[in-house]
This record gives sequence, C-alpha cells and structure tokens, in this order.
Amino acid sequence: GLRVGFGMMDAAVADLLNRVRQPFNVNSLALAAAGAALMDNAFVHKSFELNRAGMAELEAGFRRLGLEWIPSVANFISVRVPRRDGKPMGGFIFNELLKRSVIVRPLGGYGMPDHLRVTVGNPEENARFLAALEQSLKA
Repeated sequence: GLRVGFGMMDAAVADLLNRVRQPFNVNSLALAAAGAALMDNAFVHKSFELNRAGMAELEAGFRRLGLEWIPSVANFISVRVPRRDGKPMGGFIFNELLKRSVIVRPLGGYGMPDHLRVTVGNPEENARFLAALEQSLKA
C-alpha cells in the first residue's frame, strides 16, 4: 500500500501524464513515506548506488547470454528474448520464469511481444533472475 514512483521531466510532460493518471492513485500515507525517504540523503544515495550496480549486473548478464536490451536509467530494464521459428517468445519465457518462482512483466500487451520488463534487485535477486532466465531460454 506504500508503492510510490516519481519521475523527473519537463513540466509539459508532467502535465500530460497528470491528465491520464488514475484519480487518487497514491494515498496520503504513501506520499508521507515517499517524502520522508526523499529527505533521507543516505537512503537516497544507497538506493541510487544499489540500482546502478544492479543495472550493471543485469546488463552484464544479458551481454553474457547474447541478449539485447533497452538502455535504462530507471529501476527496471526491458530485455528482448529471441524468437523461435519466427514466433515471439516473451510470453513463453515469462511463464518459464514463473515456474522458477521469478516474476517479471511481459510486454506483449504494450506491443512488445519479444520483451520482458525486469525490476533491478539486489545482487542475490539479480543472480537468481539471470540463472532462471538462462534456464528458461534453454527450455
């Protein structure tokens, strides 16, 4: 119930996003917690460094597996999984990862059937994901 995200953008872009957001999408407790977290410089720095290191781990893993990805500076990254016999495999790999208790987001509904959205985790989570991805790609 405290999930909050934020973005840094031009005011015109923020205005457009605000027009299409769901009303009351963040509660007051979540906003208070987010504000307190942003004021905690040590927490912000630690989170930034953890995300940067995690992103590097994921990119290195994708490189090792011969996969393409969309460069990101967020807390998630989109990776392209190869097609088999000309067919998109994003949904298949998503299900294979689920069998291995790893949850990612398939992007087929966004017109990207070859891609998965992966949240950057801590070193153990990233290693677990990459191992499961490698197994899933062989399935």
